[in-house]
Amino acid sequence: MKNDIEIIKIQISSNYKVISMNIEGIINEEAMVFPNGEANCLNWVLGHLIYIRNPLLNILGVESVWDSEKFSCYNRGEIPLERKDEFVPFEELKSYLKQTQDRLESKLNEIESFNSEHIKDIASLCFHEIYHSGQLGYLRRILGKPGAIK
Repeated sequence: MKNDIEIIKIQISSNYKVISMNIEGIINEEAMVFPNGEANCLNWVLGHLIYIRNPLLNILGVESVWDSEKFSCYNRGEIPLERKDEFVPFEELKSYLKQTQDRLESKLNEIESFNSEHIKDIASLCFHEIYHSGQLGYLRRILGKPGAIK
């Protein structure tokens, strides 16, 4: 089933490109702005994407780029505004994103097939990433930056 691996490779690559474009030129102070004083900030959304990329890495048999316990402020269900003092500097988050991308690409280039038990999880995690990638675009615009996707 080489096709399913190719589909996921394209999704992971496309997502990374969209994420990278949407966070380009954003500084840490901007990434910490909570729209309307409560909506998730860029820092949290990017950290959350990385947080959820780790289970995808694990499903593929690859080690996480960070300890989920230490970075639990980025977990689903957390209230980011209440945990903002725990956030990682934005440039550091970008570095973690790159590490996840490198590990995902490397693994996807070497595997022959997915474990059939993991197909639903892999598809759901890719969808999750697409969903939040779009949020980064809106958050970028709210900060007054030009849209990155033309």
